[in-house]
Amino acid sequence: MRPRRLVLVVGTGTDVGKTWVSARLLTTLRAAGVTVAARKPAQSFEPGDDPAGLDSAVLGAATGEPSASVCRPSRWYDVAMAPPMAADVLGRGSFTVAELVEELAWPPVQVDVGLVESAGGVRSPQAHDGDAVDLLRTLEPDLVLLVADAGLGTINAVRLSTGVLAGSGLDGAAEVVVVLNRFDGDNDLHRRNRRWLAEQDGMCVVALPGEEQQLAALVHRH
Repeated sequence: MRPRRLVLVVGTGTDVGKTWVSARLLTTLRAAGVTVAARKPAQSFEPGDDPAGLDSAVLGAATGEPSASVCRPSRWYDVAMAPPMAADVLGRGSFTVAELVEELAWPPVQVDVGLVESAGGVRSPQAHDGDAVDLLRTLEPDLVLLVADAGLGTINAVRLSTGVLAGSGLDGAAEVVVVLNRFDGDNDLHRRNRRWLAEQDGMCVVALPGEEQQLAALVHRH
């Protein structure tokens, strides 16, 4: 059953901390009595990685779900590439964005917030026929969280990513919350980046760590 609020988490690139941000958000919501679930349509990783450290396991620990419920094992690819590329390397066949969305098995009892975490950045391949923007169009979430690094280059990365998201049919930044991850309040550049995005570009910006409650409020009431 589709969650009451469906949130898609995307990134400006790889290794910006989407899973960490998602887990912090889900943990905060759950602690406040909000029912949550998380789904990762497909995940790729290095061979030999600790199963407890996989994205699906980290998200599952935050929601109280088994790792295999967060991401079905048939979509686990032990090659550190975009999922469709990893599938090709492993000889496991092609798949579509529509198939990934159809495979999302939400809990039978409707949850308040359901979170879907994409792989890589907004234009990173999610399936053989589409990227995270195509996933967005097919999933039709209520809210998009764009996770970005707080440091040098983030204004360019956020602007490029929100431009792509706006072109997907979203009403610009109004339906996107930008999450500046690894934010250091003592870092002048981090503070200036945040102010620029909020004041010059009119974006809704939240900084983590430290503003988990604000992010949870935005997600739950959106």
